[in-house]
Amino acid sequence: MQKIIDRFISYVTIDTESDPNSNTTPSTFKQWDLANKLVDELKAMGMHEVTIDEHAYIMATLPSNVTHEVPTIGFVSHFDTTPDFTGAHVNPQIIQNYDGKDIVLNAEKNIILSPDYFEDLLLYKGQTLITTDGTTLLGADDKAGITEIMTAMEYLINHPEVKHGKIRVGFTPDEEIGRGAHKFDVEKFGCQWAYTMDGSQIGELEYENFNAAGAKISFKGKSVHPGYAKGKMINSMLLASQFITKLPPNEVPELTTDYEGFFHVNHLTGTLEETVLELIIRDHDKNKFEARKKLIYTIADQFNQQYLKQFGEAICEAIIKDQYYNMKEKVEPVFHIVNIVEKAMLELGITPLIKPIRGGTDGSQLSYMGLPCPNIFAGGHNFHGKYEYIPVESMIKATEVIVKIAELTARQ
Repeated sequence: MQKIIDRFISYVTIDTESDPNSNTTPSTFKQWDLANKLVDELKAMGMHEVTIDEHAYIMATLPSNVTHEVPTIGFVSHFDTTPDFTGAHVNPQIIQNYDGKDIVLNAEKNIILSPDYFEDLLLYKGQTLITTDGTTLLGADDKAGITEIMTAMEYLINHPEVKHGKIRVGFTPDEEIGRGAHKFDVEKFGCQWAYTMDGSQIGELEYENFNAAGAKISFKGKSVHPGYAKGKMINSMLLASQFITKLPPNEVPELTTDYEGFFHVNHLTGTLEETVLELIIRDHDKNKFEARKKLIYTIADQFNQQYLKQFGEAICEAIIKDQYYNMKEKVEPVFHIVNIVEKAMLELGITPLIKPIRGGTDGSQLSYMGLPCPNIFAGGHNFHGKYEYIPVESMIKATEVIVKIAELTARQ
């Protein structure tokens, strides 16, 4: 347990926040700090073929220790953290033998992690939790996954009695801004299939995810003195507000679950003359996903038709870019790779929670790049914010799952 804690804390205290406005890979130079540390650790523990390329993609090999032919499998995690909430100066707190009551993250700011609001906390009564100090995120997404992969590889190196085939490890930058797999060399990785260790609650096993797109809608206004504005002023901020009201009001993240898709307003900036509205569009069903994108264009066209009549010009432009697709299509034909994980969990006394991801992972893009890649729990909760926490016991179990998958793949 202490080794897991120490390793995890050594990773989360390194700031690796990514930047969607950067055009470099990695998007922030500080991601190199953890990337280089991981390379050194991989070499020190005895991994083979440890490489890091000019974009900070890390790969390493654990050679097979059996004489019969075994498929080469991989384990993948990302080392960046989300730009949605600061990951600088992370100061983890360790709560031993959690008593099921409120956890004071920050007394000065009255920030409380409470089971009255976050009911999942009660699943971990009696366990050791790692939390934030209430001012940053924790970074378990996905430094927990890295911790588990590194610990599992170290275990297999030190325990050659556990038989396994060739295993590849891959660590990526910029997953949180949707670019984690963009420059991942699947051919160089050389695996028949892989797993991302990037899920949440213990037992999660996911091979379905959202189809995803980002929409940027720009509105043009006309600035006129408010005292003489009648029939002349166009307030672009009000146009954006009207656009939002035309979206289905109940199809938002906070009112949907399971396979239900949504529109999410995640950024809005503007002045009277120009406003930019940014949305993310999500749906598991491909047809519904396409219909959601079409609705955005339809609303934009309606705005333009209205204002063309009134002012003689278009005032709204919608640009939509697909981000990733549902990996289910690529995983179902090789479903035995999911069955292996389910069997591994059951042998370890873990109840598999097979459900769709309400998001995406590197695995969703990698699956469409020719590397089928389901997602396995890493153990964290409440990602991307100050209430993030992780039970250490869940990280230990995730490590055991990796070892068991390697063992079962060689056995089969």
